[in-house]
Amino acid sequence: MHIAILTFEGYNELDSLIALGVLNRIKTDGRRVTLATPSPRVTSMNGVVIEQMSTLEEACAADAVIVGSGIATREVVEDPAIMKVLRGLDPSRQLIAAQCSGALVLAKLGLLNDIPACTDLTTRPWVVAAGVEVLDQPFYAKDNIATAGGCLASPYLAAWVIARLEGHDAAESALHYVAPVGEKEEYIERAWRNITPYLPSPVQALA
Repeated sequence: MHIAILTFEGYNELDSLIALGVLNRIKTDGRRVTLATPSPRVTSMNGVVIEQMSTLEEACAADAVIVGSGIATREVVEDPAIMKVLRGLDPSRQLIAAQCSGALVLAKLGLLNDIPACTDLTTRPWVVAAGVEVLDQPFYAKDNIATAGGCLASPYLAAWVIARLEGHDAAESALHYVAPVGEKEEYIERAWRNITPYLPSPVQALA
């Protein structure tokens, strides 16, 4: 099983790396979580350099993909080489999620047609201009597509991916690990309150 987090030049560390950390709380054989980049190295909005763990082409074949955000997302969607590759994303065979400005990527790929989205406040007008309704909430999902708005909503996105791929208990375990001490029950309850309406019922691992 492969979960890829698309991470571009100027990426937001909180979005890509928090998701990476939460997703890696679950350890199973044959499961890997990678940062998929368009080049051998990318530098974050605050100067953190990471090396490529997988390619965008590999991400398009992954079981689940999270499109990370950053300060250069508008440049990403104007890059024909990157967008040509990303047209290989297919919600009929994989989970596709977007964090903050990643929603703009999904919008430009035509994956949010008739689907409202969550995004950050800075990106909101660009997503609206792309013809997508933006919701005033941290998380929304329909079928195999999910979006989250605000850096600290990234655990919700990661938990949704885990719940869909490996079930409710695995997702709750991951959330429990990262939740603040003394607030774990409250944190998990709030997370499920935001995620549960958009999960299949009962919550089962994706076949």
